[in-house]
Amino acid sequence: MQVIETEIPEVKILVPRRFQDSRGVFSETYSQRSFEAADIRLDFIQDNWSLSVEPGVVRGLHYQIPPFAQDKLVRVLKGAVLDVAVDIRRHSPTFGKYVSVRLSEEEWNQLLVPEGFAHGFCTLAPHTEVAYKVTGYYSPEHERGIAWNDPDLGIAWPVSGDEALLSPKDAANPWLRDVQDLL
Repeated sequence: MQVIETEIPEVKILVPRRFQDSRGVFSETYSQRSFEAADIRLDFIQDNWSLSVEPGVVRGLHYQIPPFAQDKLVRVLKGAVLDVAVDIRRHSPTFGKYVSVRLSEEEWNQLLVPEGFAHGFCTLAPHTEVAYKVTGYYSPEHERGIAWNDPDLGIAWPVSGDEALLSPKDAANPWLRDVQDLL
């Protein structure tokens, strides 16, 4: 597995090895041993999957507060997304900064999003499937969100506000400056 550092050291791009021949492809997308060799020690306890039918679907920016905060390992099974992790740790030197990465089935890359970061993505292709492992169980009472298009964040999304396909819940997320219970 290749580990690629980003502008925010805690957020990492991971590229698993692929073995390809005339029959197809094999890859170990997660191995605890490989992660520990890269000094990444996490206990994933739940796998999540989403299908977005149209390009321009924006999911997020989501996070959970303790005791249900989550680290996430995000990958695309089919299609492509612009994946975003925003630092929401109030006392961090990179508070309010973000990392954005194109994840796709062709690039076979993954994004490690640690606790203390809001996460979201925008689909770039039809019928995009995203899978992610998390270190904490989903808890509706602890789920929070930040507006995907918060002008203070300045995220360069591939869609405008008129083009983005949002859930009603995500459309109502507050600006970062209005959130009280950050990590």
